[in-house]
Order: sequence, then C-alpha cells, then structure tokens
Amino acid sequence: MEIKTDIYLGDSKDVLKKISDNTVDLIVTSPPYADQRNGTYGGIRHDKYVDWFLPISEQLLRVLKPTGTFILNIKEKVVDGERSTYVMELILAMRRQGWLWTEEFIWHKKNSYPGKWPNRFRDAWERLLQFNKDKKFHMYQDEVMVPTGEWSKSRLKNLSATDKIRDNSKVGSGFGKNISNWLYRDKAYPNNVLHLATECSNKNHSAAFPEELPEWFIKLFTIENDLVLDPFMGSGTTLLVANRMKRHSIGIDNVPEYYEMVKKQINPLELYLLEPKEKYEKPKPVRRHSVRLKQHSNFS
Repeated sequence: MEIKTDIYLGDSKDVLKKISDNTVDLIVTSPPYADQRNGTYGGIRHDKYVDWFLPISEQLLRVLKPTGTFILNIKEKVVDGERSTYVMELILAMRRQGWLWTEEFIWHKKNSYPGKWPNRFRDAWERLLQFNKDKKFHMYQDEVMVPTGEWSKSRLKNLSATDKIRDNSKVGSGFGKNISNWLYRDKAYPNNVLHLATECSNKNHSAAFPEELPEWFIKLFTIENDLVLDPFMGSGTTLLVANRMKRHSIGIDNVPEYYEMVKKQINPLELYLLEPKEKYEKPKPVRRHSVRLKQHSNFS
C-alpha cells in the first residue's frame, strides 16, 4: 500500500478545516511556546496563549478519530520570576472544549546543560500532555516495553517471603507489587518519564525534538497505515519518522523556509521493507513507497 505524506504551507487553524472529520489516528506536535520563537512564529504572549490555541484545538478535536490520541509538547515559562500558569489554564480550557486530559508524560532531557538563575535552576524536562476524545482509545502498550536488564538479576534473585505474597494485581494484569510476577520476564512496561537527549544536530530549526520522541508515541498509539498529523511540523521530524514506520502523515507549517526544507527531505525518501525470506538465491527488488506532496493553494 502506498504511504502518503502531505505537507501544507499555511496557518494551522485554516488548513485544518480542509481535513475531514474523524480521520486522524494520532496528533503529535510542539506548537510555539509563549513569547518564544519570535523570529519565525511571531511569539504569543503568555496571557494570550489560550485564546490563540483554542481555535486550533477545536479543529484538532474535530479531525481526530474517537479512538485517536493527541500528544501536546508544551512547557510553561517564567514571567517576572514566577511560573506562568498558561499551560494549566490551557488544560482547563481544552477540557471545557470537550477534550479528556488522560495522561501526562515527562520528557527528561538527559543531556541538558546545568545552569541557574537567581531564584531557580535550569529546567531539564518538558511536558507531553495526552488528550483524547473518548476514554476508550487505541493504545499498544506492548510495543514500547523495555528490557528488564540488570534490575531483574539484582532485584529478583533473592525474593523475600513478603515479596512473594504481597499486593497482587486487583485488575487481573498479573503484575501488581508482587515482585515474583517479574521473574523470567525479559521485558517490562515503562513509566511515563521518557529519558531522551535533546536534538543537537538539527541546525535548521530552533526547537527540533529528537526522532525517538515521536517514534515512541507512534509505536504506542498507532499501527501501520494509520494517519499521523503534526500541525506545527517545523523541520518535519514527526513526518519523517511516521513515513519510515509506514504511517501516513500530514504536516502543516506557516514558515515557507520550513515547508521547502521538509519538501526536499521527504520528496526523495525511500523506504526499504526488510521481509523474512525462506530462500536467498534471488534477492527481490527494493519496494518504494511513493510520497505525495501538496501545497495549500490559498497560501504563498
């Protein structure tokens, strides 16, 4: 099946109106933070941010499937020595709009530089807020399991009698706090803190995130041939990862330089499908997924 990547140049709240209702499986995006990226996005004051974002989130709510998920990468800023509350205000406003705030992930930037200001230290984390339309949404937790590693050898080899009997799962999951449930398991489920380095090699965008970030959420919330949307695509990281993982994708940005850069990156993209072969005498030709690019005609 052809994997399609559509990119649009224009304002998200306008371009999103062209997307049909209930068609997107996953939204992963990082909109400009309050009063930041003035050189490219114009900057949005922290006290105006909610009013600016709600028309966009209204369209996102419309295009997302009832089984879909919206991951919003956002971070409050410090104003006059005090944390701004615009992120919390946005969460409450989106709930009134019809969104369910179902989870919050933390991106721990493990290579963040140390630093301080007179009344605080440098942040080494960002929020990844999860919103849904319905409490029943698609989630593929086994796809993001992690190796138990040395923990299983050191923590599980000498179990006490208490460890073997305490707190079995009340919901029938087979886990709970009973440590013996983890014996002989190669993998475990992660927690909601993602330990990933920041993207340092991408000089084309001021706030590019690492490929591992959208990849993790694409694994968790989609399967092949699902549709992923990034309404603030920037340098196109989410689209490139989605394409590589055989998901359809849509990207939007209002900066012509970013649009042209992403088009150049995606246009020649080839995906090589490595399928198990019983015989290796005759290698089959490489399959290529075509990429379809669109520019919104109402924007220049």
